[in-house]
Amino acid sequence: MTDFLIRVFVREYKNTASARVRERYGQLAGFVGIASNLVLFAIKFIVGTLFHSIAVTADAVNNLSDSGSSLVTLVGFRLAGKPADAEHPYGHARIEYLSGVVVSFFIVVLGLQLIKSSVAKILNPSPTEFSWLLAGALVFSILIKLWQALFNRRIGERIKSSTIKATAVDSRNDVLATAAVLVAAAISHFSGVNLDGYMGVVVALFILISGIKLVKETSDPLLGTAPKTELVKRIYSKIHSYEGILGIHDLTVHTYGPGRHFASVHCEVSASEDIMVSHDLIDNIERDFQEKMGIHLVIHLDPIDVDDERTNALRTQVVSMVQEISPRLGIHDFRVVWGVTHSNLIFDIEVPYDFEHTDSQLKEIVTAGIRALDSSYNAVITVDHDYIPREDAGVGMRQEGPSPVSHPVSQREED
Repeated sequence: MTDFLIRVFVREYKNTASARVRERYGQLAGFVGIASNLVLFAIKFIVGTLFHSIAVTADAVNNLSDSGSSLVTLVGFRLAGKPADAEHPYGHARIEYLSGVVVSFFIVVLGLQLIKSSVAKILNPSPTEFSWLLAGALVFSILIKLWQALFNRRIGERIKSSTIKATAVDSRNDVLATAAVLVAAAISHFSGVNLDGYMGVVVALFILISGIKLVKETSDPLLGTAPKTELVKRIYSKIHSYEGILGIHDLTVHTYGPGRHFASVHCEVSASEDIMVSHDLIDNIERDFQEKMGIHLVIHLDPIDVDDERTNALRTQVVSMVQEISPRLGIHDFRVVWGVTHSNLIFDIEVPYDFEHTDSQLKEIVTAGIRALDSSYNAVITVDHDYIPREDAGVGMRQEGPSPVSHPVSQREED
């Protein structure tokens, strides 16, 4: 059924990298959600009212909310497909994230409302009538919701949409909630114990908790999150594949919607190379990333002196000293300003976010190590934080001059 709907209503459905195709997928999910949830709302509202079941009526209102959420998804994907303009030069794709947040808040508000009505039913109980018509309506709802969960999960994974994945989770929750209502109705009928209000509270709490989790999941992209490890490794590996690149660092990746990445990075090249040759290399890398990976990449060129034997020897000592502190650490942009009474060692140190020392503590430890090499050395250190741990980089390190220097991808600043 899912594949049939996709083939009929989504033109070029295999080209999921296209923004227009993603919009069609989102619109299909929205229309299907609106229609199916309105049907379920009507059925369960009528049955719940006829048989005086607050739990079934609450479940019906949940379906109505789901229909509203699908409408938000539909509008969100339509607006997200608008092209960039003067006021929004990076496009409108983040509207998809906003629609996901709205859907999540709908779920939270619904949960609070259902808790209120269910508690009222507990305090002022009224008999709940049971019939096979009520049971049949709930079973029908479970089947439809199960299909919705599978349908939305399939589309969400295909186009990598957090909004539609959130809708799939909500549909899955509805399956469990409706099943609980059905079990409570059967127990109440056969045992004479009225569990309607209590089960309404259970359903409401379940909805509320899932809504709170979804708020966090759908709002994270708006706050700015680190890129996927797989994407970082691909960027890292691809840049290192170009002859002439000695190391890379200070990678930042900003996402303005699914498939819309803007990135910047520092690339180290030999200072002895002709500047026009290095500039041409950088231009080629930026063009390749745009054409082959769809990433708007801006590269800052860092010339590295690889011919100074004294600097190379000192770099090797510093790298060894830093590695002794922790193999999770690395350095880059190493240079020395040699002086008569003292020399300044200037470099960046790469640190994972979960490192055991604070930045200040680490600076003190490294500075003491530098002083131990020679009391005339002054350390000028900048701390960078890696997107991914060095041991997880999975890419062989380049060599700067005669000494090996590690250059894992790091993050200086994130949105």
